[in-house]
Amino acid sequence: MKKKKKDITIRNGRVVDPGNGIDEVTDLHLSAGKILALGQTPENFQPLLEIDATDQIVCPGLIDLTVNLREPGNEHKATIASETACAARNGITTLCCTPDTLPVIDTPAVVGQIRHKARKAGYCRLLPQGALTKNLDGTHLSEMAALKAAGCIAVTNCYTPLANTLVQRRAMEYASTFNLLTIIRPEDQYLCNNGCAHEGKVADRLGLPGIPEAAETVAVARDLALAETTGAVIHFHALSSASAARTMAWAKREGRKVSADVAIHQLHLTELDLEGFDSNRHVRPPLRTDSDRDGLRKAVAENVIQAICSDHQPHEADAKSSPLPDTEPGISGLDTLLPLTLKLVEQEVMDLSSAIARLTCGPADILGLPLGRLTPGYAADICIYDPNRQWHVSAEQIHSAGKNTPFTGWEMPGRVTHTLLKGRLVFREETL
Repeated sequence: MKKKKKDITIRNGRVVDPGNGIDEVTDLHLSAGKILALGQTPENFQPLLEIDATDQIVCPGLIDLTVNLREPGNEHKATIASETACAARNGITTLCCTPDTLPVIDTPAVVGQIRHKARKAGYCRLLPQGALTKNLDGTHLSEMAALKAAGCIAVTNCYTPLANTLVQRRAMEYASTFNLLTIIRPEDQYLCNNGCAHEGKVADRLGLPGIPEAAETVAVARDLALAETTGAVIHFHALSSASAARTMAWAKREGRKVSADVAIHQLHLTELDLEGFDSNRHVRPPLRTDSDRDGLRKAVAENVIQAICSDHQPHEADAKSSPLPDTEPGISGLDTLLPLTLKLVEQEVMDLSSAIARLTCGPADILGLPLGRLTPGYAADICIYDPNRQWHVSAEQIHSAGKNTPFTGWEMPGRVTHTLLKGRLVFREETL
């Protein structure tokens, strides 16, 4: 028999719900796993639990559009249990995981295995992305209808290139048939040419093979044209250049069915951070110039880029212990997603409501799901954090199995104290 969910009241918090235009100190009432009401206590409502959120921010649970959980196939790096627990500690209630697992997420059986493990862990809502092509081979289209029926919310080929643009067109057409979002990591494989850093003066000085900005902008232009032809709804993941952001602004003005996200580290780091050859700063797409970072920040502030994601890629120590070009790219990002976004508020890049929107209703709208808002009747996914708590990034403070972060030593704002998933406490800070 299912255990009845507690009725809960969260009192005296500053409720910030950008999707509903709310920013005020008030109470929030939860019943049967859903949002019941804001403000005055409903008649005859008697909560079994009250949470005092005085001087804290109460917002919708965060939605991370792109994470690599490493399971199945790379459990020596991380597991579904370890990373969903980490997400809960950091206020994230929904994770969208990439299909580049072993085996690849290209059959309902693999989707079922992953969802079962996530439900068993119980920390997070896990929404798998399905493979665009079978085994990510770039040639043979996957059974998208079956993947959607099994629970996939989108299809993507991650960083594995498609054989040619005709396959890309057919894949978009096929995904569109099933009303599936196509997620694209815009990158021209030939222009990348096995590079590992932004092509420019810094890469030249350090002797690192470069990836030109054009590798991204050419791909964005190509895929926008194909989307126009096919009628597909596409989403660009992890933009890294100001030029691509400007193209997105144009596409949105034209009314194209397109959206985009950016990895949070691209809003703080640049190519100059590679000076020390720190392999934890080896990412794909590469860290680019100051002007690219500023262009991305502007696009996020203006809602041209509607979502900020962690692009979480946990690694074991050995994966980052070789010379930089030989290391595996990627940052362990779940622990720093919210604090680095709050840092953008401190730096006056955007206001708090806009920052929280890029982590809640923004990604929810991209997915077309009734999440990311504190609307009565919606699932009670909630993040409560103390905005006045400062902390320093260290291996001990990183709760992901992957400790590969370039932010070690940085002072971060904001500490999550409670996370609720469907009205159930999945994290409560031990010191409380």
